[in-house]
Amino acid sequence: MRPSSCSTRRILELAPIIGALLLGSAVAPAADQSRNWYIGLCHVGLDHEPPSLPTLHRALNEMGYEDGTNLRFDWRNQADEAAAEATTKEWVAAGVDLIVAFEDQCVRAAKAATSEIPIVMVHAFDPEAAGYIESLGHPGGNITGPVSNLDLIAKKLEFFKGIGFRRALLLVDPTDPFTPRELAKARKAGAALGLELVEREVTTAADIEGVFDALSPGEVDVILPISPALFTNFPSLILDLAARERIPLAMHRKAWVERGALFSYAPDFASAGPLAAQYIDKIFKGAQPAELPVEEISQIILTINVKRAQGLGITIPPSILLRADEVIE
Repeated sequence: MRPSSCSTRRILELAPIIGALLLGSAVAPAADQSRNWYIGLCHVGLDHEPPSLPTLHRALNEMGYEDGTNLRFDWRNQADEAAAEATTKEWVAAGVDLIVAFEDQCVRAAKAATSEIPIVMVHAFDPEAAGYIESLGHPGGNITGPVSNLDLIAKKLEFFKGIGFRRALLLVDPTDPFTPRELAKARKAGAALGLELVEREVTTAADIEGVFDALSPGEVDVILPISPALFTNFPSLILDLAARERIPLAMHRKAWVERGALFSYAPDFASAGPLAAQYIDKIFKGAQPAELPVEEISQIILTINVKRAQGLGITIPPSILLRADEVIE
């Protein structure tokens, strides 16, 4: 039997706390609480905030870091990677103590800005493949932190097949460094599952609008953005256009399912906040990022919006519903 939403939610609430305690279990010297630590926090995506931001802030407060007392918490939500680059350069010039980089665009920007100031990455896609670190066990530079496994393309396509879809629109950003790899995986999985994949390249909002405007009725059964940059740059736009065209959409986190996407199969992003706080605390106590292993968020959550499915005339098979961690009804 599928666990209730309440029990599942309680387990997920406890998971980041348990993980944070495990990461911080070793006895460490106290941070200098008399110092006013300066942290810059960078994210790209003006229409949303990362779910790990409030949990990170709360965890730091519980550790004794108070914004405005011994901590300067400089949060910047950026329009794009170029803006993130300008912001991280500004922080480096101002002598920030540490940079928290949410997702890859900010990680790349921070890495380009400094090789000395500690960078705690959160939700990076594949830091080793991207060259941010030497390895998960030994980052080897000034970057470390909790990362979320977003390499779930094949599983999402498997859900498409299980629901009964046959033609999937893949939105791909050719400027995203991860696109070639993800597209190759999607093509391989699609061929194995017997799905027809309709690929469209999009980089700007105008590109995305143009693709949706050009769709013919019944041309595709479902939509899947596969480039990480699209997850952060245009989630609201993609969600709104899919709703306008009445095409089911698979997204990368639960919040977008609550807003009308059909389903998400993704990590518990909020759990990364307390873990990131532990990294920050260890670094402020003298630990070197190069020696702090990267922790992967392994909990993957399937959220299905049954209400949305009913509105679109879609029946979710019981075999899929039984696998769901949370159902929106």
